[in-house]
Amino acid sequence: MTTAATNSCAQCKSSFVVEPEDFLFYERMKVPPPTWCPECRMKRRMIFRNELMLFRRNCALCKKDIITMYHPAADVVVYCNECWWSDKWDASQYGVEYDFTKPFFEQFLRLSKQVPRMALEAFQNENSPYTNYTWLSKNIYLSPSTMYSENISYSHGITRCQDSVDCIYIYNSQLCYECSDCQNCSSSVYLVDCKDCISSAFLYDCRGCTDCFMSSGLRNKSFVFRGQQHTKGEYKKKLDELRLGDYSVFASYVGEFEKLKMKSIHRFADLFNTTRSTGNNLIDSKNARHCFTGEKLENMSYAIRAFEISDSADLYGSGDGAELLYDVVNCGYKDSLIRFSANTFEEIRDATYCDYCRTSQNIFGCVGLRKKQYHILNKAYTKEEYESLVKKIIVHMDEMPYRDRLGRIYGFGEFFPPEFSPFSYNGSIAHEYYPMGEKEVLENGFPWREPETRDYHPTKISSELPDSISEISDSITQETLGCSHAGSCGDPCTVAFKILESEVQFYRRMNVPIPRLCPNCRHYARARYRDPLNVQLWQRKCMCVQLNHDHPEKCPNEFETPYSPERPEIVYCEQCYQKEIS
Repeated sequence: MTTAATNSCAQCKSSFVVEPEDFLFYERMKVPPPTWCPECRMKRRMIFRNELMLFRRNCALCKKDIITMYHPAADVVVYCNECWWSDKWDASQYGVEYDFTKPFFEQFLRLSKQVPRMALEAFQNENSPYTNYTWLSKNIYLSPSTMYSENISYSHGITRCQDSVDCIYIYNSQLCYECSDCQNCSSSVYLVDCKDCISSAFLYDCRGCTDCFMSSGLRNKSFVFRGQQHTKGEYKKKLDELRLGDYSVFASYVGEFEKLKMKSIHRFADLFNTTRSTGNNLIDSKNARHCFTGEKLENMSYAIRAFEISDSADLYGSGDGAELLYDVVNCGYKDSLIRFSANTFEEIRDATYCDYCRTSQNIFGCVGLRKKQYHILNKAYTKEEYESLVKKIIVHMDEMPYRDRLGRIYGFGEFFPPEFSPFSYNGSIAHEYYPMGEKEVLENGFPWREPETRDYHPTKISSELPDSISEISDSITQETLGCSHAGSCGDPCTVAFKILESEVQFYRRMNVPIPRLCPNCRHYARARYRDPLNVQLWQRKCMCVQLNHDHPEKCPNEFETPYSPERPEIVYCEQCYQKEIS
């Protein structure tokens, strides 16, 4: 019987454990065990996905001015989405014979620079040209990773929502502002980790609440104000005195809410209807190990943002009826048996080291293929030729591995070298989950791009804006507002920003003030504000010391949690949490 093994990461040199079930999975996928630890593997994948940064380029085919995720300096060919999906070109025309005198990755890199890429990951959207990784949605603006939604702005990870602004990871909700990790909520402001809440503001970890303000741990309550129960009339009177639309007052409530969160009891992890699972923000999952933000997962490990997937490991941004995925990013929509690939989905079967392929099967080292079979480096083969050549290439990859700029070795079983990414580290989602400065990024051998100089000239700065939303006139849409950070925050600050007419209408409807930070700074602040960031687990003990919980002076329960020991939150095990929050 296979036993666990402890290995040293080839990247960060830390030790990591390969469990027996991991070895069984690698055998099933016909791949060797990893040489990088789970965290370094996740960073490496994330460098290949840029969700937030958008640029202007010209379509290389029709020459139109387009919005794209690719920086103008990126050495790739970019088509507008209409041209990419058209019959005006065929990716197989770029096919080349495999060269056994050169490393596989060197040949793949050359091909990846030649084959056109889609400007944006977008599918069947309406009036949504300024958003990436968005599908089946309408009127979406600067809100990546959005699905089945309408009228969404400056948000991220939105599913089946309407009329919301500045939110992150909300589901089946509407009329929400600055809400995170919420489900089935509406007409609310600043909800964190809430479900089924209506017409409320500044709530943490509440369920089934209506008309509540500045409270935590509530269950099926109404008219609770700062943790105290009131009548409907009393609550309305207190609410009318709040002046939520005044920026200075609103900012004080944000500070008060942060203190409330710190004093509240935190469940060790948000796991709902899960069995034998570890991670955070998991729903209806079984045997999901070290997984974050996922739903309907089974037999999974080391996944972030995964939905309806089984028997897979090491992935980011995947979902919808897939199985047998390994070390992939943005893959797995009704797919199976995909290894070491990116942006390859839509009924894919048996793909290895592929990028931007659709509805194909039995492909190896291919880019941009659609409805193809038995291709290697975009060149077609017979079934027998394909199977024979793939075996030889796998052996060749180990006999003649690729070495990157730092001398790291890449044979069969390694994801693409980070230097192959068309995105910089600070222009990818890796910077959001694992923020690093330029020196550290370069020392790790990851790509870095100097932020662009923003030569904007704001017509108004924050101190010149009226404090109250009631005093904001329609002419605000004609102004260029200066971000309060002014590029000094270390995030991709745009320095200046505009307010859309639809935004003004939304802020008035919700009675909240005009923001003082640019959309990028708001996004990164919101991502850090989450509870917690969801990339790592720590072994901890329950902090409960309640003597009425049927345990000694200190609860002896231990668990894996995304809350690191250095964090200030009060973290309880499941049993103690349920006794306190009910």
